[in-house]
This record gives sequence, C-alpha cells and structure tokens, in this order.
Amino acid sequence: MEVSCPTCKKKVEWNDKNLFRPFCCKRCQLIDLGEWSNEEKVISTSTYDENANKTLPDIEDIEAMLAQQQQDFFKDK
Repeated sequence: MEVSCPTCKKKVEWNDKNLFRPFCCKRCQLIDLGEWSNEEKVISTSTYDENANKTLPDIEDIEAMLAQQQQDFFKDK
C-alpha cells in the first residue's frame, strides 16, 4: 500500500521496511515533530467544546445514586 508523506507528499510504501512511516525519511519526521512541538499543529478541541455544555453530576448526586443502589441491592436480598 502507498501513502503520501504528511510533510512533503512524496509517495511512500507502507510496510515494515519503512522505519519512518508514514513519513518518507527522518527529515520529514523531524519537521513534523517540530511543528507539533511549536504548536503549529494541534488537535481540534471542537469535540470537547461541544460536550462542555453538558453538566457533570455533583459528588452529592453520585453519592446519593450509589446509596440508592446499595439500598436496592440489600432490599432484594
């Protein structure tokens, strides 16, 4: 299978012999690493932001739920 090097777009064979896959060479691999370390590349936070509006339960709510489950468990015994 062939893929394009993410840095230079050169076609690269995807196999065990290519130590730098998906990159074509060590140079392209280091360029990419430098872009990540300089924060020129980032992982989008849009998924996180979409979930930010959902409120998480308070510890009191969790404790109440667990207490209810415990009561239900022993009630059935």
